[in-house]
Amino acid sequence: MNNVNEVSEKILNAVKEVFKGKEQIIEMILAGLFAGGHVLLEDVPGTGKTVLAKALAKASGLDFARIQCTPDLMPSDVTGSSVWLPSSQTFEFRPGPVLNSLVLVDELNRATPRTQSALLEAMAESQVSVDGIIHKIEKPFFVIATENPVESEGTFPLPEAQKDRFMLTLSIGYPSEAEEAEIITSQRTTVHPVENVVAVTSREEILQCMEKAVQTYVDDSVVQYLIELVRHTRNDDRVLAGISPRGSIAIYKAVQSYALIKGRDYVTPEDVKLFALPVFRKRLILKGEALVKGYSAEGIIREIIEKVPVPAFKAHV
Repeated sequence: MNNVNEVSEKILNAVKEVFKGKEQIIEMILAGLFAGGHVLLEDVPGTGKTVLAKALAKASGLDFARIQCTPDLMPSDVTGSSVWLPSSQTFEFRPGPVLNSLVLVDELNRATPRTQSALLEAMAESQVSVDGIIHKIEKPFFVIATENPVESEGTFPLPEAQKDRFMLTLSIGYPSEAEEAEIITSQRTTVHPVENVVAVTSREEILQCMEKAVQTYVDDSVVQYLIELVRHTRNDDRVLAGISPRGSIAIYKAVQSYALIKGRDYVTPEDVKLFALPVFRKRLILKGEALVKGYSAEGIIREIIEKVPVPAFKAHV
C-alpha cells in the first residue's frame, strides 16, 4: 500500500463519518488536492457541499477559511489589506482568508467580476498582490468553490479564465434513500457531527502525497487515449473552443493522483475515461447554433467518451 493510499484512506474514513455516501466524489476531490488543482462543486443548495469541505479541511489538518460570496464582497475581503499603525507610523499587511491552505468559496458566482479576478490571481499563481506587494501562498493551496447552477438572480457568470483554473467540476447529487435516512438520524445531537472530525494527517504528509503523485507511471497508450479525447473536442463542428493544453495537463495530473489513491502506481485508460467529464465540463465552449439546437457541453463530452475506443492496456509492473 503506497503512502498516498494510506493518507487518502484515513481522510476518506474521517469524512465519511459526517458526509454519507458519495465515496468516489470524495476520492476525486482528494485527487484534485494531491494534484495541486482546485475543485468547483456545482449543485443545488442543501446537498452537503459546505459540510464536505469543512470535514475535509479538519481531517487533513490544513488551515481552513470560508469566503461567503456576495455582490458587495470586495477584493480586499479576499486577499487582505494593509492597515496603518499609528504607533510605528507604518503599514502592516493583514492577510485575507485566501491565504489559508484550504479555502471554501461559497456561491462563487455571487461575487462581482472584480472580486473574482482577485481570486483568479491566487488560484493561477498562488499569490496575491496588495498595494503593489506580492504575497506568496504556501503549498498546499486548495480552493473548493461552490456554485448553484439553477439560480441566476443576483449572480455573475464565471469568466472562461476562471473556469479554466478549476481542475475539476463535480456534482454531488442527491443521496440515496438509505444515505438520506442516515443523514437525518445523525442530527440527533446538539453538536453538528462535523465538529467531531479530527485531523488524521498533516500538512507535511499532504505535501509528500503531492510529490509522489507526479511520479505515477502513465503508459504511452494511456497518453495517446487522453490526446484522442482532447483532439475530438477540438474537431467537433459544434464546438467553438475545444480543450486547451492546460486541460490536457489537468486530466493527466488528476489521474496520476487518483491512481495512487486507489492503491496503484500506474494509470489506466479507465481513470482517464472517469475524469474526462469533470475535467472537460467547464472548458468546452459551444457555438451559438449548437446551443440553439439544444446541445450541451456535457452531452457532447459523453458522446466523445463513447466514440473514442478505449485502448487495450496491460498493467505496468
